[in-house]
Formats: sequence, C-alpha cells, structure tokens
Amino acid sequence: MNPTTAMYVSQAIHGITYGMILFLVSSGVTLIIGMMHIFNLAHAGFFMLSAYFAYQFMAWTGNFWLSLLLAPILTAFCGMLLERFLLRPLKGYGVIGELILTVGVGFCIDAFVKIIWGTANLPFKEPPLLQGMVHIGGLDYPVYRLFIIGMALLVLGIMALLLYKTRVGKIVRAAVSDNDMVNALGINIPLLFTFVFGVGIWLAGVAGVAIAPILSVFPGLAAQIGMDAFAVVVVAGFGSLSGAFMVSILFGL
Repeated sequence: MNPTTAMYVSQAIHGITYGMILFLVSSGVTLIIGMMHIFNLAHAGFFMLSAYFAYQFMAWTGNFWLSLLLAPILTAFCGMLLERFLLRPLKGYGVIGELILTVGVGFCIDAFVKIIWGTANLPFKEPPLLQGMVHIGGLDYPVYRLFIIGMALLVLGIMALLLYKTRVGKIVRAAVSDNDMVNALGINIPLLFTFVFGVGIWLAGVAGVAIAPILSVFPGLAAQIGMDAFAVVVVAGFGSLSGAFMVSILFGL
C-alpha cells in the first residue's frame, strides 16, 4: 500500500472510530428524546462522569474490564435518580422546565468532577490485551480503536434486538404511542420510563469509558463531544436508532 492510500485508509478508520463513539452517545439521546420526549441537555455531562468513574475504578482495581462494566452502570443509576426525583415532578412545566433543569445538572456534574478529581488531564490506559497494533492490508492500526468499532456494533445489535424483538421493547414502543392504554393494561409506565432513561444514560456511560484511553479524562470531555452528539440526533431524527448510526459514521468521517 502506497503512503497516500495508507493515509486515507488510516484516517477513514479514525473517522469510523469517532463515529462509533458519537453513535453510543447519540443513541442514548435519541432514545430519551424520541421515546420519552425528554430533552436532557445533561447527557454529555453523564458521558464525562462515566469516564471519571472508570478512572476511579481503574485506580482502585487496576482492571479496565471491571471499570467498563461498573462505571456505565453507576452512571445509569445516577441518571435514573435524575429522572425519578427531578425530571418527573417537572412534567407539568413542559420542555422549558426540562431544559433549565438539565442544563443546571450539567453544570453541577462539571463542578463535581472538578472538586473531586481536579482540572488536570488524568491518564487512562487501555488493557494489555488491547494495546499494540494490528496489521491490515499493509497498514498498522491500533487494536483498541478496532475494539471500539466492534463494541459499538455489538451495542447496536443488542439495542435493535431489545427494542424490536423483545416484549420489553414492544411495551416501550406501545407506551410511546399510547401511554394511557398501556397503563390501563396494568404496566407501570413511570417505572418503565425510568428504566429507558437509565438505558440511555448507560449508553453514554459506555462511550465515556471507551473514549478515555484515547483522549484521557478531563473536564472538557462533555463540551468536546456533546454538541456533535446532539447535532447527530437532530440530523438523524428523534427516535431513529438506525439514523443515528448512519449520521454518526458520516459525521465521524
């Protein structure tokens, strides 16, 4: 492979990798906005918070895989608390109330990470298994970035199966279409929507851990990816998982 072609291929894979990170974040946004009609502007803040949680778990255990498992779950739990105790009581105030509240939560997350972890860039290493380079068609490429691409594709498959092939997914889509009818069937709609909100935040949490070894962990993470993720959702359309995937790849490239 000549140097010019190698450069284009390398940059294309870089773009796809960033697109996959964007997809993980934007899929959570499109799930929450498209299905619950909640405009959560703190979403990028949770993305950053998960990266910090992963850094802390890594400092305690030295285990990347445990950090990748626990940090998004803890972040999702924080998101579910937000939905249950702050957003749900605001339903009568409409979109403006949600926007003001979630912007405030985003500022609180930013202040929290600075107080606990400071403002310096914190190093975060990928596990030994994912270090090094892989040889692809005459090009050496980082193994970790290929892992991100594979992980995002796996998450896309799981989300598609969950939403379109399981009973829970059918209930969620039915609740979005006719909330009162599903509620009349004895299904706890508020609990269901809290779960959906948690899944959306969990997706951002996975992206936060995935990006940490590439960019390191620092307070500007939310601002760096937040606007791109919301732009993806606006272009792709609210509630479109496949649209978010395609537009994320396009933006990454």
